[in-house]
Amino acid sequence: MNTTLLRRTAPAALALGALAALTACGSAVTAAGAGGGTAAADGYPVTVENCGRTLTVDSAPERIVGLSPAQTELLVRLGLADRLAGQAQTDMHELPNDVAPQVTDVPVLSTSTPPARETLLEVHPDAVVAPTEYEFTAEQGFATIDQLAQAGAVTYVAAGGCSERRATGEVTDLFTDIDALGRIFGVTGAAEDLAAEARADLQAVDEAVADRPRPSVAQLYVEGKTLAAIGAGVEYDMIARAGGDNVFNPEEKLFEQFFSAIISPEEVAARNPDAIVFAVRDQAEEARVREYLRQTFPDVTAVKEDRLVALRTPDTFPGTLGNVTAVRTIAEALHPDAF
Repeated sequence: MNTTLLRRTAPAALALGALAALTACGSAVTAAGAGGGTAAADGYPVTVENCGRTLTVDSAPERIVGLSPAQTELLVRLGLADRLAGQAQTDMHELPNDVAPQVTDVPVLSTSTPPARETLLEVHPDAVVAPTEYEFTAEQGFATIDQLAQAGAVTYVAAGGCSERRATGEVTDLFTDIDALGRIFGVTGAAEDLAAEARADLQAVDEAVADRPRPSVAQLYVEGKTLAAIGAGVEYDMIARAGGDNVFNPEEKLFEQFFSAIISPEEVAARNPDAIVFAVRDQAEEARVREYLRQTFPDVTAVKEDRLVALRTPDTFPGTLGNVTAVRTIAEALHPDAF
C-alpha cells in the first residue's frame, strides 16, 4: 500500500502521515487580530493555538509557502497569491482553473513529496502552511518546525492534520483554519467571506438530507488489491454530514490506533454496505478501482446497485475547501432525489 499517500490523506484522505503521524490536533485562535481584507499593523501581535503550540505573529508574513496544493489554493482564495514564496507537492493534484494562473510564477519546491529541508529554507519563508505534521518529519529529510522557527518562519498545520486530532477531526475544522489563517496573515475580511460561503454550502446539504433514511456506507482506500477502511477522522465525518452511516466506526478495535486500517475483502462483504466511497487521484485510477470493486464484490449491495462514489483524493486532505465539496458529492450520490 502507498503509505506516503495514507500519511497525507487526509490530505486526503483519505484520506494521508508515518501512519500515526497523521492522527490530528485541534487548533483555536485565542487572541484577536484586527483587520479586514489587508494586513493592518495595528492588528498585531496575533496569537493562535495550533497542534498544542502557541503561535505569536508580530506582523503579517510576506513570504508564505503552502506545502500542498490544497493549502496553496486556500491561501490564494484568501487573497495571498502575491505573498507566496513557494508551492510544494504539486504533482499531488492540479489546482482549480481559476487558481492555477495566479501561481504560475511561484517557485515549485517539490513535486511528489514535501520539499527537502535545504530547498524550503533557501526561499527564506516567514510562514509555512501544511496539511499535516508529516510535512515536518526530520527523518524524511524535511525541515522541522523548530528549524523553521530558528529561521524566522511561523508554521501552521491544518487543525485536522495535527497528530492528536487526526482520528477525531471534523469537516468544520476547516473553519478553524480559515479563521486562524485570516488572523495570522491580516486578511480577516477575506477569511470571513470564504468561511461564510463554505458554511452556506454545508448548510444546504444539511437541509437536503435532514430526516432522510441513511444508507450504510463503507469508505475504502484501494491500492492495487490492498484495502484500507476508513473508520474515524474527517472522512468519517464527511459520511455522516452527507446523510450516510459508516459501516466502520471509531469505537471498533480496528481504529484504536489510527483512522484507517487494512482489512480483508471478506470484511467488506460481511458488512454489505449500500454504498462504497473511495478516493482517487485521476480518472485512470477511478476506472481501475471501479473495476476492482465490481470484480471483488459482485454480491455487495453497493456494487449491485452501482452506488460507487468517487472522491478526488485532495478533497479528503485536512484543511482544504475540498472537504465541503466531498460532503456534497457523497450526499448527491446517497440522496440523488434531494438535490
